[in-house]
Amino acid sequence: MKRLKIVALTAVLGFFASTVMKAQDVAEGEQIFKNNCAACHNTSDETLVGPGLKGISERRPLEWIVKWVHNPQAVIASGDKYANDLYKKFNQAQMTPYPGYSEAQIKSIIAYVDAQAAPAAAAPADGSAPAAAAPAAGSENGGMMQYILVALLGVMVLVLVALLSIVSSLSKLASIDPNSEEASKTPFFQNLAENGKKLAANSAFKTGAALLITLLIGKATIDTAYGVGIHQGYAPEQPIQFSHKLHAGQYEINCNYCHTGVYKGKGANIPSANICMNCHNTIKRESPEIQKIYRSLENDEPIQWVRVHNLPDLAYFNHSQHTNVGGLECTNCHGEINKMEVVEQRSTLTMGWCIDCHRKTEVNTKDNAYYDKLVELHNKENKEPLKVQNIGGLECSKCHY
Repeated sequence: MKRLKIVALTAVLGFFASTVMKAQDVAEGEQIFKNNCAACHNTSDETLVGPGLKGISERRPLEWIVKWVHNPQAVIASGDKYANDLYKKFNQAQMTPYPGYSEAQIKSIIAYVDAQAAPAAAAPADGSAPAAAAPAAGSENGGMMQYILVALLGVMVLVLVALLSIVSSLSKLASIDPNSEEASKTPFFQNLAENGKKLAANSAFKTGAALLITLLIGKATIDTAYGVGIHQGYAPEQPIQFSHKLHAGQYEINCNYCHTGVYKGKGANIPSANICMNCHNTIKRESPEIQKIYRSLENDEPIQWVRVHNLPDLAYFNHSQHTNVGGLECTNCHGEINKMEVVEQRSTLTMGWCIDCHRKTEVNTKDNAYYDKLVELHNKENKEPLKVQNIGGLECSKCHY
């Protein structure tokens, strides 16, 4: 009985360990796939540049897949029938070899593809649609506030005129004999006009109105001054109608595939035409927009993309520090790029906006020994998590030097 318990416990532990390892493999495979494979392959049956990978582990043995990933041209040259049929089917488009990937990494990609092929979670029993994500909060509209204040001022003036007119009329009615001729001589609207003139001549009213108008003009001036250099909502027309909604949204191409500096450079970099041709040497070659890429290459002239997000030269910004070290997503600063047909600047990108983020954002200290001592010292005096402002995120010299 004791031996049976040990065997059962060993089996449970083994199953648990294998489940954890499989989850780790899927996570690693997802990262590799999105960084290097998603530009040409789907995890479904759908063909992109190359074939869909759903069921690849059933179609080909692991040994063949490893050889193909390491050097597809060598497999084709060996006379392998499946490889040659695939090569001809896709117009002899050459797949990029990845000799640096280990067998374990290739297994993790296959694990991710198989996991994507698993049945999706069932819909709610009541038939209701899944809850949608809450929309991002919009920025305050200073112009709308000015309109509201002007409208309130107008309403206030009308109310004051009406009240004075009513009070004046009631006073006259109280002092005039209802049977006299004077009671029927002065119409109500004439009284209203007379009281309006009296109100306009009143020094207290004129002072209050002048003060309110001065405040409105001052607010409009300050709002305009603060808006200098802010291009929120800027969405210039580009030389080629490139859709991020299609590429990053529908096809889920990782930003790093085109913008090669996202995780390792000071800037994200604008992709060259050569990167576009990795796919469009076979996809939609006849499209007028794709033909612009061909002409750019033939004439040896770069595509004149119009920059959307641009910080002033006086501010230092390192892209990799935020995406790689800080672990921020592209949407934190750029909004939902994967839903934009035309890219626009969603955030203000002002100093105040950056500082507010530094005050709220917790430092990504997980598995980073660099922060261990800082976290230890911080936790001695603070109960709140370590934030960017606690490690110099509000110092002027961090961005201006």
